[in-house]
Amino acid sequence: MSELDDQIPTAFDPFAEANAEDSGAGTKEYVHVRIQQRNGRKSLTTVQGLKKEYSYNKILKDLKKEFCCNGTVVQDPELGQVIQLQGDQRKNVSTFLVQAGIVKKEHIKIHGF
Repeated sequence: MSELDDQIPTAFDPFAEANAEDSGAGTKEYVHVRIQQRNGRKSLTTVQGLKKEYSYNKILKDLKKEFCCNGTVVQDPELGQVIQLQGDQRKNVSTFLVQAGIVKKEHIKIHGF
């Protein structure tokens, strides 16, 4: 019986290595640019994941001037600070962030439609 007990593995967890190394897939900090449909043709663009060292209000001020739209910074309990802009500004925001040197192009993820 002792040889049989040695050969049978006890409580093997196939996800133990993945749970121990959570830094594998999430090492890159992405900036997520999303669009949310409001009512009718109205939409809202949200930007989240910017580094906390940046002044969100200054970035928002430049975005509003550049794209002639209104916006605000919202404090979310789960996501932190999120920039909201009126209209579909996904491509505009991504090019602005790259040109301003805030984020590299490969760290931006555009979501929606």
